Amino acid sequence: MLMKHQAKVIAFRKDSFRVSFGDTSGFGDEEDYLRWLEEKKHAFPAGFMLVRENDAYIGQLELSIKEYNGESIGYIHLLYLVPEKRGQGKGLELYQYAKQFFLQYKVASYDLRVSPSNTAAVNFYRKIGMDPIKTEFDGKVIRMRGMLSHDRDTDLV
Repeated sequence: MLMKHQAKVIAFRKDSFRVSFGDTSGFGDEEDYLRWLEEKKHAFPAGFMLVRENDAYIGQLELSIKEYNGESIGYIHLLYLVPEKRGQGKGLELYQYAKQFFLQYKVASYDLRVSPSNTAAVNFYRKIGMDPIKTEFDGKVIRMRGMLSHDRDTDLV
């Protein structure tokens, strides 16, 4: 995937930095990002994907399981949609996919980090039931958490 789509995944990830922080200065090295992405995709193949609609790529999803405070949690590294697809319910579709991914790993919760200045994202995450739990990196990001119920009836929207 990466060799063929590396320009697209970098562009999407950089746009997420622009939306969140106003520029891409915190993005870091592209090669480091591609190596990290390849490593995570190998560990969690169903968690890392480009999202396509018709013949166009419209988003990117990066999900994994990690240790946090001594427990395994789900983690949303990136839930990204191109600007023209935001606000159309597509984010909810990606979120539903993420919940099913996390349920397979039987984790009780999932976290993500979001810039407090990205109010559209913060509002979306609150709307889907995630709560802010603390600020990190000197207030540059908010860590938010969602809880999973392993009762299949209550996890389906």
